[in-house]
Amino acid sequence: MVRQRRSQVNSDSNKADKGTNSSSSNGSTTSKEESPKQTSLFIYWKHFIVIAVLSISVYFGYMGYLETRINTPYDERKVVMKSGLDVPDLFWGTYRPGTYFGLKTREPNSLVTGLMWYFPRRLRPGGDGIRHWCEQGDNLGKYGWLQHDGHNFGIQEIVDGPFSLVTSFVKKPGDYRGGEWTSRVSVDFLMKSNSTKEEEVSLIWYVALDEGTKGFIEPTNSATRITGIRGETSTLGSFTLKFTTTTGSLSHESFLSTTAPGLDLLKETVISSLRLAQDNPKSAKKIVLAGQLPTFNGHEKVNPNIVAIQLTGKIPFSIDIVYESGSYANKQKTLVGDTYTKALEMHKKRFDDKFEETFALKEKGFNQKQIEFAQAALSNMVGGIGYFYGASQVQSSYTKEPVYYWNTPLYTAVPSRSFFPRGFLWDEGFHGLLISQWDVDIELDIMSHWFDLINAEGWIPRELILGVEALAKVPSEFVVQRNTNANPPTFFLTLDSILTRYGDNLTDERLLTLERLYPRLQAWFTWFNTTQVGTLSGSYRWRGRDANSNRELNPRTMASGLDDYPRASHPTEEERHIDLYCWIAIAARTMAKLANILDIAGKKYEQTADYLTDNKVMDSLHWSDFTKTYADYGLHTDAVRLERPKPLPRSPNQNLEMHRVVLKTPEYRLVDSTFGYVSLFPFLLQIIDADSPKLGKILNDLRNPDLLWTHYGLRSLSKSSPLYMKRNTEHDPPYWRGQIWVNINFLAARALHHYSKVPGPYSSRAGEIYKELRENVINNVMKQYHRTGYIWEQYSDKTGEGSGCRPFNGWTALVVVLMGEHY
Repeated sequence: MVRQRRSQVNSDSNKADKGTNSSSSNGSTTSKEESPKQTSLFIYWKHFIVIAVLSISVYFGYMGYLETRINTPYDERKVVMKSGLDVPDLFWGTYRPGTYFGLKTREPNSLVTGLMWYFPRRLRPGGDGIRHWCEQGDNLGKYGWLQHDGHNFGIQEIVDGPFSLVTSFVKKPGDYRGGEWTSRVSVDFLMKSNSTKEEEVSLIWYVALDEGTKGFIEPTNSATRITGIRGETSTLGSFTLKFTTTTGSLSHESFLSTTAPGLDLLKETVISSLRLAQDNPKSAKKIVLAGQLPTFNGHEKVNPNIVAIQLTGKIPFSIDIVYESGSYANKQKTLVGDTYTKALEMHKKRFDDKFEETFALKEKGFNQKQIEFAQAALSNMVGGIGYFYGASQVQSSYTKEPVYYWNTPLYTAVPSRSFFPRGFLWDEGFHGLLISQWDVDIELDIMSHWFDLINAEGWIPRELILGVEALAKVPSEFVVQRNTNANPPTFFLTLDSILTRYGDNLTDERLLTLERLYPRLQAWFTWFNTTQVGTLSGSYRWRGRDANSNRELNPRTMASGLDDYPRASHPTEEERHIDLYCWIAIAARTMAKLANILDIAGKKYEQTADYLTDNKVMDSLHWSDFTKTYADYGLHTDAVRLERPKPLPRSPNQNLEMHRVVLKTPEYRLVDSTFGYVSLFPFLLQIIDADSPKLGKILNDLRNPDLLWTHYGLRSLSKSSPLYMKRNTEHDPPYWRGQIWVNINFLAARALHHYSKVPGPYSSRAGEIYKELRENVINNVMKQYHRTGYIWEQYSDKTGEGSGCRPFNGWTALVVVLMGEHY
């Protein structure tokens, strides 16, 4: 066959030559002197140009493909199958955690309602003193949910100076428009001894339309008074809000109907409409809302998107705000007055019963005050669940500027209503350890929303800032999320907890949810196991550290979640991080467990887990024979400090910001001079063997007061570490450099409990330390809550006092799991 093809080619070639000669002799333009070599070169160059053009086209096409991968959704069926009115019992809720009290629906363009308030005698110029968003600067004595079941009711206490506000709501599910609800706001003196003083409060309840909400709202009134608000949207149909004074009396009413620039500027819109007025010449002047304030787009009148009702009365008094749907068919007793009170008491009783059934604190000997603290901690977690919609700003190395992710909803708890009222990836895995014990279906819904955010690369942004209200609370430098950066895959902890707790008793619906989750979990695991690998087999490295930073004492590792925890002083590609190694090991083990339950082949995950949990492999990469501790590896020196550069003579306006000075040349080594949370990860995630002498060493180090042990919990960095409580820049105080964090203390207590139950030479010692640590953490968090009114982000290793932001109703609420001992 080969010979025949060659013969045919030669024959065709001869024919072609004859044809060429013939045409030349008949006056062809081709020169007789043109050589075959010149012709072949010409053909060669034509081919080269075609190949070059094709290569350039392919290159730019491929680059365009890489550019779009960051904001291309993962190509698999969605995990969230029901939303909006298809989940009627969760349709309405307190899904605006960044406000002191507000309700909205679980839909992209929701009607929003909420509360503002102020004390007229205490109002300052510019509206200072009007409360709306949760702000640390408001310096409230306390605020937070006392009870909240995540579904049908909640009751919250707010202490503002000498006054107490109690806000509550009860939902009445039903009909195809999402049901009805009533909210109650009661204001009283905090100390009854002050009740003889005359003081007024103005409550402002508003209804607002989101930018994309199709519908209208307007105030309603009788001949002499304002009666409420009515409106209609495409989802809710027609509705009304009515206001009823249930105790006390009102001295004045006013309203505002106008257009706000956005949901993030509702308070500013209200402030700009306040006026001084008086009903008659003999009465005192009142601060009132301006009434109808029409706005125009050119010559066209714009429909109002906010209606606010101000009710002013002498303290004490309370009002009920009743939301009623025009489509509600089963009209029985309206939830108002005594009917509302009875319904609220019924829900409180159900909450008490479920709480004891879930955590058994009364059975464990906790008193009523301690149980009420635990209920508040859980309720602030569940009551802090928000519903957001929008698009994140993201960037990859292939995009010159940030681009927008696709528009997406997110149903998630938040770390802090005042400081972090948005979704954080690694926080949410810790949140789920508590939420799943209270209501596993809510947690699976939360996980489903998060994993519908995964992109074609298998990446999930570490921080989700969706919608104008969330965006307004974020400094600009933290808005853009970069796809090189990970966050600890703590959802595998949540998933493992769910699988352990429910195992073979998972309902069909929950199994179907896990089946839909599985391919996305696979993609997420693969992303970690490819993008975050180190240079040595089995090693892993957090991306995102700034090797060129000279402002930081130790370049931050934001991707790890431990921010300024000291790592190698000079970031390079040769680094390897022990905490990330352990996270991947746990992720592989959980994937194998889930595959087994779903009856899916998961051998590769078993093999990965077996390899990474082999202590010999881990020790070869991270064990220091010198300090007998686990450690990171990298280019490192401890001889660094911050110094202010000397000003140049006669040079004004110099930048004299402190920068890092390196006093000794770094070298590749284990970063074993630093001992703290990162060193404990093989223990925290229960990878170290129960009979390993290294476990005995870890237990001794953990209990050593000169290292991590305090009367309040484990400090994040040992007192002997070079950067203990050192500022990372002149502007950034220490964060993970000595303070006590409850999420890691929870992991430590959980690990101690585990090793106390597993047969081994250290089980007895682990049990002893477990009891001490558990008691220390619980007692201190409760003590600080009762002393300050708040659960805190972190705690001082010297005094136990709360520090960081407050309230921090995120992972600090894991103290409830510690109290219930449900690991």
